[in-house]
Amino acid sequence: MGEAPFGPLLEDPEEMRRSGYEVVDAIVERWTHLRDGPAWRGATRDHLEPLLHGPAPEEGRDLDDLLDTISKDVMPFAGRIDHPRFLAFIPSSPTWASVLASFLIAGHNVFQGTWLESSGPSQIEVTVLDWFREWLGYPEGGSGVLTSGGSAANLLAIVAAREAAGNLERGTIYLSEQAHGSVARAARVAGIHPERTRLVEADDVCRIVPDSLRAAIRRDRAAGMHPFLVVGSAGTTNTGAIDPLAELADIAREEELWYHVDAAYGGFAVLDPEVGPLMAGLEHSDSVTLDPHKWFFQPYETGCLMVRDPVLLERAFRIAPDYLQDAEWGPRHVNFCDRGVQLTRIFRALRVWLSVQRYGLGAHRAAISRAIALASGAEARIRELGELELLAPQSLGIVCFRYRGGGGVPDEELDDLNRRIQDEIVNSGFAMMSSTQLQGRLSLRFCILNVRTTADDLARTLDRIVSVGRRLAGRG
Repeated sequence: MGEAPFGPLLEDPEEMRRSGYEVVDAIVERWTHLRDGPAWRGATRDHLEPLLHGPAPEEGRDLDDLLDTISKDVMPFAGRIDHPRFLAFIPSSPTWASVLASFLIAGHNVFQGTWLESSGPSQIEVTVLDWFREWLGYPEGGSGVLTSGGSAANLLAIVAAREAAGNLERGTIYLSEQAHGSVARAARVAGIHPERTRLVEADDVCRIVPDSLRAAIRRDRAAGMHPFLVVGSAGTTNTGAIDPLAELADIAREEELWYHVDAAYGGFAVLDPEVGPLMAGLEHSDSVTLDPHKWFFQPYETGCLMVRDPVLLERAFRIAPDYLQDAEWGPRHVNFCDRGVQLTRIFRALRVWLSVQRYGLGAHRAAISRAIALASGAEARIRELGELELLAPQSLGIVCFRYRGGGGVPDEELDDLNRRIQDEIVNSGFAMMSSTQLQGRLSLRFCILNVRTTADDLARTLDRIVSVGRRLAGRG
């Protein structure tokens, strides 16, 4: 008796097509009616565990029933991060082409650690990295590696800087007090003790103060420490602030330090003709973190580290075990496993490549510019509404503000009032927004990135903040 044509882990081709079309239809339906549903919906573990927890079944279950469970009891209980009024944290708004690319990536199950096992995919990554190089203003020869996100990219940059400096035991690094938390975490993972991570003060618009940076470096040198890395930010998470990148580049060059820029959020704003000049100095960095899954409209886990000299990256990470000797095709054939910690890597670059080829760079540039214009419009409306107060100037797509009322709310009660406003609006599902702390004050915060977000969405959300604020303050 011959073997069954389809084993227990294989599906009939017609069933694969049917269920695949069903999943695609569900995604398209979701996108079509995204605006109609809540921006956020959560659930406690007490609610979810009876629905989803239990022992692994010994026998398989009906696929339609399982997909129904996922659509009803799993996916609804999460932030709808691509909702037009999801304004919290730094959202994501992937293109359909990037989603199709993700289907292809998973279906082909490409291993993209070496050129031997992924020649076509590796060429696509080389091409995408060369696009990024040109947009950043890096010289010929600059390149990098796609990563799971900015956190991983920052880690790779710090390790490369450490190795280039000689793995100094008394090495110190310098970053703004407004830097993303992943930078300090990456330094810890890279073996830099927190006592050797210097948080440099920021000015009243949340940009690192160059004179304070220079003083900190020289103070450490005098104390026998070995400064080796400066980290700037091109779009902080808190306020979208862009550090004085050119000045930081000058300091790094004068002091002979590696200069890394965390541009995970704001880096692709170099494509905006008005904002691009604010990024001057980015081209003088030794490395840059980018997150295409933020402002380049890709699905999550599409990050990137760019380096001026990829040889330094490969010196830090390349390991050549005997079992990979067949993968050595020469220097023009990049083994991306040599540029980071992953040997097994997915084909992330296809998402970016297909999106740019499908819609054109101009459409991506226009979407970035539009989001910045919407943020500027939101700032103007906040200024018009006398009961709202800006807490930081709008920068890129981020606006920070709070409800203050007509002056009858004591300062010491404003934090609690704004927290209650946020909780009510988020729990209603109308909009999702996050908060932060600026100069000791709780700030409501919009991050405008989504291609679906409109000026009307922002106006309605601001109006609702005022309406809820009035009621909670006893004025409405």
